[in-house]
Amino acid sequence: MKEPLITVGILSGKEIEFSFPETFVSSDKIESAGDQKAVYKEGKIYWEGNLYDEISFSPQLSNSAFFELKNVTIGINFHWERKEPQRFKGTLKLIIEEKKLTAINIIPIEDYLTSVISSEMSATASLELLKAHAVISRSWLLNKIEERENEKLRMKNEKLKVRNDKVFQMKTDSAAHSSYPIPHSSFIKWYDHEAHTHFDVCADDHCQRYQGITRTSTSEATEAVFSTRGEVLMFENHICDARFSKCCGGVLEEFQNCWENVKHPYLVGKRDDTTANELPDLTIKSEADQWIRTSPTAFCNTQDRKILNQVLNNYDQETTDFYRWKVTYTQQELSQLIHNRSGIDFGKIIDLIPIERGTSGRIVKLKIVGTLRTLIIGKELEIRRTLSSSHLYSSAFIIDKEGEEEIPSLFILTGAGWGHGVGLCQIGAAVMGEQGYTYNEILSHYYPGSTIKKKY
Repeated sequence: MKEPLITVGILSGKEIEFSFPETFVSSDKIESAGDQKAVYKEGKIYWEGNLYDEISFSPQLSNSAFFELKNVTIGINFHWERKEPQRFKGTLKLIIEEKKLTAINIIPIEDYLTSVISSEMSATASLELLKAHAVISRSWLLNKIEERENEKLRMKNEKLKVRNDKVFQMKTDSAAHSSYPIPHSSFIKWYDHEAHTHFDVCADDHCQRYQGITRTSTSEATEAVFSTRGEVLMFENHICDARFSKCCGGVLEEFQNCWENVKHPYLVGKRDDTTANELPDLTIKSEADQWIRTSPTAFCNTQDRKILNQVLNNYDQETTDFYRWKVTYTQQELSQLIHNRSGIDFGKIIDLIPIERGTSGRIVKLKIVGTLRTLIIGKELEIRRTLSSSHLYSSAFIIDKEGEEEIPSLFILTGAGWGHGVGLCQIGAAVMGEQGYTYNEILSHYYPGSTIKKKY
């Protein structure tokens, strides 16, 4: 297997501004440098007086050449969302999606990974953590590419079967974010990478943070990618779907509680600890309540600024409450928030009732009881989106109410962790790295039963 080239979707808009500090050559052989602008016009890409269905730009000479995209949004829908200019090596490709332009970066996967581990975390993290992250980021991406190729093959075979059998009925693809609403009672939805059909991955937290060469890389980050070149996590001859989150809150969540109802044996619920292995059953209300209200030992239970500085970029440190956190809403705030986020008028909120919890205590299904409407929602990300103007830190929370029993005046959410909690816990892994664990020991802890294999 050769090192793959991958495609990364960076931004979309009616117009895209970019610049070439050095000469780039377009796919129709036009040389250009300096500030550029492409505009969506008449269903085409309008650039330099010409209309295109798609167009790409590659550096003419230097391998170190880069292009800059203006006004890239980072942290989309999260509390740190902002726009900034970003720089990228490789090729810039512009395509049309949904009456907008989309800018795509085409780049070798190892260059991509050097940026990812410098964008997901500070590149000053320990070498062992950076190596572990290089392996899981590579694994996750190659797993997605492998899945997409398998899906293409499945669809091709399905079309052949339809043609051969003369049966004009195609199997429906679950695609980007699947839902199976039960009429009038529940809405269960999850979000995954398949939302992207014209490129391999996006550049934001929905996939993996990728900010090109905007964030300064270090010799350690480069070494981490180089020394693990081509290495991936494997389980039973398949590349692992190596998920990761910022902070698990002390217990790892299981895959099926966040996404499709499929169990992965290497993405299991367990303590983020190697000394205290006893795991309470956090699917039980009383156990989850006690766990979240306390602060049990865990790798990710740390306030060590040195370690946090290794893992968290400057905008991530706009909050330090991630292992345990608290959010308070008035009745008016909560009812208006849920109305705005869900598009459903529940009236006044009477109660928030966890119906199902996962292995980490994260709520998988939540019943919202209002004076006008009652609805069960899930999974974890849908719950987090509904109960926050951006994203609630996690769905591992308990609810306290104050005021009248019929119509509470105050709702207090006390929670644990930051993110979905599946797979590697970045803060926990950083602590392990500082404590002297090797990258393969870190990976073995977070992905039990997996092995490391060199694919290229």
